[in-house]
Amino acid sequence: MNGARTIGRDAVGRLAFGCWRMTNPDVGFNAELVERAVDLGMNLIDQADVYGFDWGGSGFGACEEMLGRVFASRPGLRDRVVLATKGGIRPGVPYDSSSAYLTVACEGAMSRLGVDVIDLYQIHRPDSFAHPAEVAEAMITLRRRGLVREFGVSNHTVAQTRALQSHLPFPLATTQPEFSVVHLDPLSDGTLDLCNETGMVPLAWSPLAGGRVMRAERVRPELVGVLDELAAREGVGRDAVAVAFALHHPSRPVAIVGTQNVAHLESVSAATGVVLSRADLYRIIEASTGAPLP
Repeated sequence: MNGARTIGRDAVGRLAFGCWRMTNPDVGFNAELVERAVDLGMNLIDQADVYGFDWGGSGFGACEEMLGRVFASRPGLRDRVVLATKGGIRPGVPYDSSSAYLTVACEGAMSRLGVDVIDLYQIHRPDSFAHPAEVAEAMITLRRRGLVREFGVSNHTVAQTRALQSHLPFPLATTQPEFSVVHLDPLSDGTLDLCNETGMVPLAWSPLAGGRVMRAERVRPELVGVLDELAAREGVGRDAVAVAFALHHPSRPVAIVGTQNVAHLESVSAATGVVLSRADLYRIIEASTGAPLP
């Protein structure tokens, strides 16, 4: 597999650290977790303003605020990180990508994170009632003000991504789809094809299906069997093989790992060294879908 990807001027590792579940109130615990993730090569940190609204968090913005406290407690850590966050979800609305709201959302994220620039800002989910020209206006203005370096989208269709891109004078850097051995849609819905076409970096969220792959929960037993067989062959855990599946796509995804356990971080980091053959990859797909390929 190829090495690091580039988002704008920044090189990022093949694995990223996701903060969806960073709801432990202990700053020291979270600082150790983030620092270990970065030490393992997960230098892209994925956040969102809505993280903390669930998963036992204390409310909207809580996970961004916690990461800001982590940065404050560990001088120099921010400089080692490519900081990504997302906006556009408003609890009770639920989506607002108006230019005015995205500007306020981005400024709020910066305040909670305690930073003067965000390396990557993504639209969390599409707002069907915002014209892409209005979304682009917010992005252009935030970039001109020096508040954001690069922009991307999350959970957007190919058509939605293309519509937004058509109004921007610079390329979208990333798209963030759900992609795993259980959720294969990006292979066929055009998302990863678009990345191959344009060079956008795909950031695969939930590459272990929210832990279901490890718990063998609502996962085909045949898939668990194939993953375990390949894991034994490679001398790694099931988690590393499952994540390696996503990493092998030619669009060179970055897989976002959200575990809150250092031992699990270390286990899944082995994914970057797993080598899967073409036959291995298609065995995983057939075991996942339960249907032979034509």
